[in-house]
Amino acid sequence: MSYILQTNRLSKAIGGKDLVSDVDIHVKKGEIYGFLGPNGAGKTTVMKLVTNLWKPTGGTVELFGEVLAPDSYEVLKRMGSIIEFPTFYEHMSGRENLQLHCEYMGYYMKGSVEEALSLLDLTGAAERPVKSYSLGMKQRLGIARAILCRPELVLLDEPTNGLDPAGMKQLRDLFKMLSTEYGMTFVISSHLLSEIESIADTVGIIDHGRMKRELSMREIEESNTA
Repeated sequence: MSYILQTNRLSKAIGGKDLVSDVDIHVKKGEIYGFLGPNGAGKTTVMKLVTNLWKPTGGTVELFGEVLAPDSYEVLKRMGSIIEFPTFYEHMSGRENLQLHCEYMGYYMKGSVEEALSLLDLTGAAERPVKSYSLGMKQRLGIARAILCRPELVLLDEPTNGLDPAGMKQLRDLFKMLSTEYGMTFVISSHLLSEIESIADTVGIIDHGRMKRELSMREIEESNTA
C-alpha cells in the first residue's frame, strides 16, 4: 500500500536526550489519522520533523512518495499545519493575515480567503486586529490558514486547544467534511482519547517517544465489543 506520509525509524535527539526513537507511522491518502499520546510523548516533535522545522538525527520521512531532504521546500506547498501555537502578525486583521499567507504560498484562488473565514466562523471578526482575538479565535484562524490553500495533507497539533465543546464538535465536523468532499488527509494530534475516537479512521499511539501501535477505528471498535 502506498502512503501519503510515512516515516521509517524516525528519531530525534537534542543534547544527548532522545525525544523520539524509531517512530514508524503510516498515513493513507484521504484519511483522518489520530496521533494519540500524553503530553510530552513526542507528538509535536514528530510533526516538526515531518514539516522540516527540525531535522532528524536518524531515520527518514517520506511525503507524497519522496524522501524528505533538508532542502525539500516545494513539497511543503502541498501541506498545511499548526505546530504548537499558531502565530500571526498581531497588528493585522484576520483577513490580512490570510491574504498574506496566500502571497507566501503563491496561491490566488478567488474567494479562498472568504471561504476559509466562513468555514471557521470568523467572517464577523475578519477586519479586527488579531491581537483582539481570544485564544479560541486564534486557534480557528490558524486552522483557517492551514486549510486555506487546499493542501493535500494537513497536520494539526492539538487543534481544539482553547475551544469549548460546541467549538470542538464544529471542528470535528469540518475536518470530516474536508476529508470526504475535498480529499484532504489529516494528521491530528491529541492527548484525549475521546477526541481521537470521535473523528479518526486510524489511530497511532505514541508514548515516551516510541510508537506503541497503529490501529484502525474498526479494530478498536471490534476489540471493545468482543
